[in-house]
Amino acid sequence: IPLCGHFSFPSVEIGESVRGEDVYIIQSGCGEINDNLMELLIMINACKIASSSRVTAVIPCFPYARQDKKDKSRAPISAKLVANMLSVAGADHIITMDLHASQIQGFFDIPVDNLYAEPAVLQWIRENIAEWRNCIIVSPDAGGAKSRVTSIADRLNVEFALIHKERKKANEVDRMVLVGDVKDRVAILVDDMADTCGTICHAADKLLSAGATKVYAILTHGIFSGPAISRINNAAFEAVVVTNTIPQEDKMRHCPKIQVIDISMILAEAIRRTHNGESVSYLFSHVPL
Repeated sequence: IPLCGHFSFPSVEIGESVRGEDVYIIQSGCGEINDNLMELLIMINACKIASSSRVTAVIPCFPYARQDKKDKSRAPISAKLVANMLSVAGADHIITMDLHASQIQGFFDIPVDNLYAEPAVLQWIRENIAEWRNCIIVSPDAGGAKSRVTSIADRLNVEFALIHKERKKANEVDRMVLVGDVKDRVAILVDDMADTCGTICHAADKLLSAGATKVYAILTHGIFSGPAISRINNAAFEAVVVTNTIPQEDKMRHCPKIQVIDISMILAEAIRRTHNGESVSYLFSHVPL
C-alpha cells in the first residue's frame, strides 16, 4: 500500500513488497493537481524499480486534458507532456474515463483504456427522470460533445439538439445559438466536464427561454472552480449530475442541486478484467452489477 507524506516535496513509501506483482495505482487529476500528478509519477517509478511486473495508472480524471492541441501561438500541448511523463516514470498501462478528446489516447506509446460514463448516465436518467421519454439531449458545444450526445439520444430513442457558442476567451462565452426544438420538453445538457459552469448556466437560460419545461445537466467530471457553485445555485437547473471521478462531498454541502453518479464499480471491474486478461469492451455499454 503506497503511503504519501508531504515535506517540502512528496515522499512515497511502499509498505510491502511489490516484486513480481501486477500493481494498480489510483490517482485522479483534480484538487492539488500538480502535487497529485507528481505523487503519481513517483509512485509509478517506485513500484517499477521495486521490480513489479506491471504498473497500471488508474486516472479517473486525466489532468491537463483540455490542453490537447495548439489553439493559439506558443500554446503548450500539456496532455502530450503528461502522457510522456507517465511513460517515462514507468507506467505500462493507463485506465481513465471520458477523456476530453479521444485523440489523447494517441499521445501514449503504451495501452490506454478510455472508459465511458455513458452506461451509468443512461441508467441514472431512466431511474431519476420520470419524463425521460419526453426529453431532448442537448450538447452545450457543437464540437467535442456532439458524438456523446447523439449516442445517448440514440440509446434513449429521443431527439437531440446542440448549442453553438462563440467564445473569445477560455471560460467566457459571448453568444449562444440553439439548433433544435426544445419546446415543452425536458432538456438534458450532457458534456464531459464543467469548470466555472458559465457555459452550462448560460445554456440553461437559453433552453428555458426556448420553451423547455425543465433543465438538467449531466457531466462526467465536475471541476467546479471559481464561481461555479454560486452560478449553479442561482441557475434554473433541476439537478446538476456528475460522477465521482472527482470527490464532490464538499461541493455538495454548499450546493444541494449537485448529485453524484458512482462509477467506482466501472473502474473496479476494469481493473479486475485487466488483471485477469479479459476484454474491457463490455464496460463501454454496460454498468457492472
